Order: sequence, then structure tokens, then C-alpha cells
Amino acid sequence: MAVVEEDAAPAAAAAASDPAAGSSDNEITVEDAAFVHTQPPQDGSAPPVVSSDMEVLHEKVKKQVIKEGHGKRPLKFATCFVHYRAWVQGSSHKFEDTWQEQHPIELVLGKEKKEMSGLGIGVGNMRSGERALLHVGWELGYGKEGSFSFPNVPPMADLVYEVELIGFDDIKEGKARSDMTVEERIAAADRRKIEGNEYFKEKNLEEAMQQYEMAIAYMGDDFMFQLFGKYRDMALAVKNPCHLNMAACLIKLNRFNEAIVQCSIVLSEDESNVKALFRRGKAKSELGQTESAREDFQKAKKYSPEEKEILRELRLLTEQDKALYQKQKELYKGLFGPRPEVKPKKANYLAIFWQWLVSLIRYLVQMVKHKKE
Repeated sequence: MAVVEEDAAPAAAAAASDPAAGSSDNEITVEDAAFVHTQPPQDGSAPPVVSSDMEVLHEKVKKQVIKEGHGKRPLKFATCFVHYRAWVQGSSHKFEDTWQEQHPIELVLGKEKKEMSGLGIGVGNMRSGERALLHVGWELGYGKEGSFSFPNVPPMADLVYEVELIGFDDIKEGKARSDMTVEERIAAADRRKIEGNEYFKEKNLEEAMQQYEMAIAYMGDDFMFQLFGKYRDMALAVKNPCHLNMAACLIKLNRFNEAIVQCSIVLSEDESNVKALFRRGKAKSELGQTESAREDFQKAKKYSPEEKEILRELRLLTEQDKALYQKQKELYKGLFGPRPEVKPKKANYLAIFWQWLVSLIRYLVQMVKHKKE
């Protein structure tokens, strides 16, 4: 079992047979940037505090750079892969968070929804890998009326977005994503997966994750919901390895909670997936969740009983348990100290003599009394 890297060969038959597989017309622009896909803030309950200068993009849209990107900016009608969090300005009311949903959205510049026009202006002025804080006036957000369904946004509310542009697809002569057939979308996702595997081999984990995440974005929940039978199997054959490879990268980056999420997505579709069980167990073990990790390793062993790495992890957990027990034993010993020895009391011969004398006198008195009677 390759527990670090998935097979780089295309998983879907469509990827091999699609004549457009080698075409660059529908390629996603990915710049050679270090740490392109950075870890989002752990809290995310409030907009980050940014000290960079405010750049005016539009009368109602301003931008502050959190992390510089690289390369060119997306053109009109480009399909952008975006992660973002959105708040009502001046409050802690967060109404959207794609990081929490575990996959980016697709935003077609110039074709975005009316309430996302401010976000579109901001994204159009970003570069691949850039993260920024956008300040959007209510006129380019949810307007005078606001939104009382989902998302819940008050009337005339100015907005704050924390945005990361993961990458984008410049539409030239190729097809727009919405015009692709099922086979074409799966083939495009598979190409992203293969590119991710190449980055992984070169130990460029951030760039690899970027490719895997864009591959997953081709097969969002709405798309997968429409698939049945062989088409769903074809999509999962590409999608699941991307989640597993994301988990492998995240474990190497010590982002264990995120790795657990990626493995759990795979296990929700395939509960006997050995790699997902192994990697989830590995991440849990690193977090100190020993019992839960052991359960995952035991399940993995059930489906792959001879796998040496699974057996090794189970042995390590057993050794950790023994070491912890010994440590606790020593701790309690030091806390309460050694149990005091019970020393035998020295015999008090004087007391013994008096007891014997009293008993003798009582006996003699009883004998004299008995003779008189």
C-alpha cells in the first residue's frame, strides 16, 4: 500500500480517450509561487487585522493585501477558484465561509451574481495565490433590501471579504466549465490531479494541494449529486485520490485536523478505503487521539491484514500505552511516596510479667474459695 502518494495514472477512462486531454485551451493558470495555498486562520470568527495600504479598486471596492500573489491577473470571463469568508462590516456576523465547507467556489468574472459583483471586482484585481481583505459597499453587495434567507445579510450592509485566489481558468477557444460534458469535466479534473502528483514528487506540497483542490472543484457537490452509476464511479475514481493526496500533504505540514476531514470525506463514500483509514489514524495519533486512531488502524488491518505499515502503527500505539502507564506509575509513586514499612513492635516484658502475676493471683483465690466450699 502506498500510504504517501496516490497513483499518478489517470483513473478515469475518459481522461485517456478525451482528445482535449493535451489541450491548453482550458488549462488553469497556476503560478510558480511559494506557499500559494496557505493555511487559513484557525479562528476565522472575525476579519483579520491587516496593516497593508488600502488600494482603491472602485468607488465601492477597496483592497488590502494579506499575502502577495504571482503572475498575471484573470481576464474577463475567466473562471476563478476562490476561497473566501464574508462578514457584515463593523460586526462579528459571518455569513459565509468556503474554507469551512472544504472546497472553493467557481466565480466567472463578468457573470457573477449581482450580490457578488463587488467580490468579482476584487478577485479580478488579484493574482494567483494572493490573499486579500476586500471592503465592499452595500451597493455592490446585497443592496438596499439585504437578504433574509441564506445568507442572512441586513439591508444596506457594507461587507468585508477575506479572499484567496487559488487559481483561474482563462477561457480562450476552449469550453467554459458549464458547457463541458461529464466526461470532459472528469478528464479536466484528472489532469489537475496528475499535475498535483508531479508537484508532490518534487516536494512542493503547497502547489500540489492547489492542484488537488482545483481538481475537486470540478466535481463539487452540485455536480456529484447529478451523477449515478458508472459516471459517479468515474468521478469518484478521480475525486477520492485527490482528497487522499490532500491528506498526505496536510499530514506532512502538521495540519492534522484538516487531514482528518479529507479522509472522512473519502470514507463517507467508501468506508473500507484502507488509505483513508490509515491516514486518518495517523493524523489522530499525532493529535494524541490514541483510542480513535487505534480503531481506524484496526479497521484498516481488517481489510489489509498483511500491510506492514499498519501493523507498525499498531505496535507503536501499544508501546506508547506501555510508556504512558509506566510514566503514570512513576508519577503516582513520587506523589504519594513509598508506603511506610510496618516495623514489629518490641516486646514489653514487664507488662507480660504483671499480666501473668494477676492471672496467677486470680487462679489462687478461686482455688482457696473452692476448697472452703
